[in-house]
Amino acid sequence: MERRNRIIAVYGVWLADLVCIVVAYLLANYIRFGNFVDMEDKSVHILVCILFVLFSTMYGFFLDWNRDFLTRGYLQELWEVLRFNVLMVLVVGFFLFMIQKAEVFSRLVMGYFLILDVLIVYGAHLLLKKLMRSAFASERSVTKVMVIGYANQLEDLVGRLKGKLGFEYEIVSLGCLDDSVRPGKIAGIPVAGGGDSLLETCRQLPLDEVFIGSAEYPEEKKGKLIRGFEEMGVTCHYNLGIFDGTSTKGQVGNFGDFTVVTYSAFHSSYKRQLIKRLMDIAGGLAGSALTLVLMPFLAVAIKLDSPGPVLFSQTRIGRNGRRFKIYKFRSMYADAEARKKELEQENQVKGLMFKMENDPRVTKVGRFLRKTSLDEFPQFFNVLLGDMSLVGTRPPTEDEFEKYNLYYRRRISMTPGLTGLWQVSGRSDIDDFDEVVKLDLKYIDNWSLTLDLKILARTVAVVLFGKGAK
Repeated sequence: MERRNRIIAVYGVWLADLVCIVVAYLLANYIRFGNFVDMEDKSVHILVCILFVLFSTMYGFFLDWNRDFLTRGYLQELWEVLRFNVLMVLVVGFFLFMIQKAEVFSRLVMGYFLILDVLIVYGAHLLLKKLMRSAFASERSVTKVMVIGYANQLEDLVGRLKGKLGFEYEIVSLGCLDDSVRPGKIAGIPVAGGGDSLLETCRQLPLDEVFIGSAEYPEEKKGKLIRGFEEMGVTCHYNLGIFDGTSTKGQVGNFGDFTVVTYSAFHSSYKRQLIKRLMDIAGGLAGSALTLVLMPFLAVAIKLDSPGPVLFSQTRIGRNGRRFKIYKFRSMYADAEARKKELEQENQVKGLMFKMENDPRVTKVGRFLRKTSLDEFPQFFNVLLGDMSLVGTRPPTEDEFEKYNLYYRRRISMTPGLTGLWQVSGRSDIDDFDEVVKLDLKYIDNWSLTLDLKILARTVAVVLFGKGAK
């Protein structure tokens, strides 16, 4: 979607949501009290309306929930609206409870509001979606595109573009790079011209943008073609022909004084990455405080059970090969690392990880710590420092990292986490390192703030129901 259309959609939906919230809230109060003024506590009811508006603004811009607004189907739209409203009511309700105002606020108003706002927002979204699609795809607003390539490539190029371009784009004509051009249609689209006369032909056509799909087109001719479209004021996209069909996406930008095309398998806005870091800081502070509370009691138990330090530290590999010290409550005997070589033949994981059930190096207290995941709590300090995240991939050891191939290396392209997808996917049952890598890469390729929240919720369930590490 064009940036202009995206901005219109995001801000338009945000304003519509605010209006819907106010309307639904006024109706909810009217149904409950029969008017808009005789409320049990007018100041609290006004506060709640303001909180709803603030939540909607933060949810809309920080979580960016309407970034795919125009492409969502009817059922997906209903689900997104329902999730937004339920979360809004829960957050505002919890806030009222914390400031001890829940008792003076009408619960019926909250219930009526939830039902009304879901219906009104959903209806408004469907209407906006229809109006915006119609406006963006209209003759006046649609982006008219010409696809240029060799004759034997044009049908494939059109097919690929039609599957990816939004409704606000229309392929109106084709240009052929071959010297001999046959008039007619390819894939139902007229061939406007080609060869050396292509620019002259395009001069008379209604065009906003062109796409040159043939990467092998000679440099001299390519430069002349691009400069010609530039002179006409027509935006020109040129296919570099690099990594077609892979998960990497090229972005043109500047690197120093050079114009470059940057390829990366991981893309996310700085806004969402900032929110993730803020979540890490909040979680790290809470977890570190809890760790300090537990430390005196666990320290005594660890010391009484076996000689050695209370905390275990080890160098681990962080994001893109950075080294850092990871901290845990010691759950093994002090000579555990030295005894590891003796037990390598007992390894129950195929590949680079080491794990064995009933590991003789684990102390009695250590078994309890591992079962309850209490041994992991000092890692909240790593999260607070930024070496780790609440959710991420598993941080490998140095000797494990030395054996990585290129495929394994990509799993450290993201900050490692206290928990992750593989930890909540039956970590005690996984007996193949490749499966761990597959889950880590699945997390990287599908990362979102929503996924992080789901993994955190599942982690709590795993720990509470006694499914921690063996």
